Amino acid sequence: MKVLYFNGSDIEGGASRAATRLLQGVHAQGTDARLYVQRKYGDDPLIDGPGSMLGKAFGFVRPTIEQLMFGITPGNVNGPFCAAFLPDGLAAQVAGTAPDIVHLHWVARMMRLETLRSLKVPIVWTMHDSWAFTGGCYLPGDCTRYRESCGNCPILGSAGRENDQSNRIWHRKQKSWQGLNMTIVAPSRWMADCARASSLFRNTRIEVIPNGLEVNRFKPVARSAARNILSLPQDRKLILFGAKSATKDRNKGFHLLVQAMQELNSDSVRNDSIELLVFGSSEPDPPPVSGFKTHYLGWQHDDSTLALLYAAADVFVLPSLQESLGYTAMEAMACGTPCVAFNQGGVPDLIDHQLNGYLAQPYEPVDLARGIGWVLEDEERRKRLSLQARHKVEQEFSVEKVSERHITLYREILGYE
Repeated sequence: MKVLYFNGSDIEGGASRAATRLLQGVHAQGTDARLYVQRKYGDDPLIDGPGSMLGKAFGFVRPTIEQLMFGITPGNVNGPFCAAFLPDGLAAQVAGTAPDIVHLHWVARMMRLETLRSLKVPIVWTMHDSWAFTGGCYLPGDCTRYRESCGNCPILGSAGRENDQSNRIWHRKQKSWQGLNMTIVAPSRWMADCARASSLFRNTRIEVIPNGLEVNRFKPVARSAARNILSLPQDRKLILFGAKSATKDRNKGFHLLVQAMQELNSDSVRNDSIELLVFGSSEPDPPPVSGFKTHYLGWQHDDSTLALLYAAADVFVLPSLQESLGYTAMEAMACGTPCVAFNQGGVPDLIDHQLNGYLAQPYEPVDLARGIGWVLEDEERRKRLSLQARHKVEQEFSVEKVSERHITLYREILGYE
């Protein structure tokens, strides 16, 4: 059995991590698998990218070109949006590799919609966001127009226009997806429910299989040792937050975390004993007011350093507005760090309220602060949460178990005994 994966890049963001970990997991179990990416940064021999300088350059500028062509720029839209119109090289990669199955991950900015009809092999597609079943947005928020045919798009600001660009893209997707031998993989029950509600996938097989994690790499380390290695203070309660573009991407909820920290600041004793760590971003200008000393650590490319950072923290906070699952929370839990997050999206598949973390009411900074305080105020409780968090990831999210589930799915699709 030969599997060919596609994803935008190899190490950039949660979808990249998920695709790379699954690739390595199924390969370790004997499956012939490769990953093709539009932007390759690492040196994994199982991962291919554009071979020519022109191809590499186009991989980086393609998203910008398409945005400019359609007038979809940060200044005139209310969130990420992709039309997937420019030609691609996916069909050529499939023809050259001759896989039994193509498995798509995050491909919005590397694929033309109409390409899928030309692949002629079974397709598996993991939903890392909502783009595949909307008229072009990644995060529909409260909008449910994707359940029918989009139009009047709040992202595009096209209220009152039924036949807007989102509606036209929806019709392109309807034509392209119809009749395909395609199976959807949702990382969480919530994402599966959203996909099932979409008019584009109502007759498509949808399975729930989470993203996987290397639990031998992301594992508990003594807090004092981790802090010593990273030169972090030993006598402080450390609150950790991080994501790609952590302070710039509004969906990551940094603005709500700042409000929660200001709620904590009302207790002067806590003010003297708590510090905030932020990875994935440099310090904003002007810096937000939180009332606590804050360390901005930039993006962490090395998993070993990232695992130490999780282990050094007393609590990890995921204040996102919408997450398909929440990879950073999973990584933190694997390192034995309890998580506090809003009860939204796929996060409840990870965090069991007051068993291995805390689920706050969306999107209430006061309750987020209450959850942070609840974890920090009782060290014995925090230790129990830590053990349960690690146990949850080992039992349900190890890359070995997740890879086995994918291989079983592939064999079912192909009719293997």
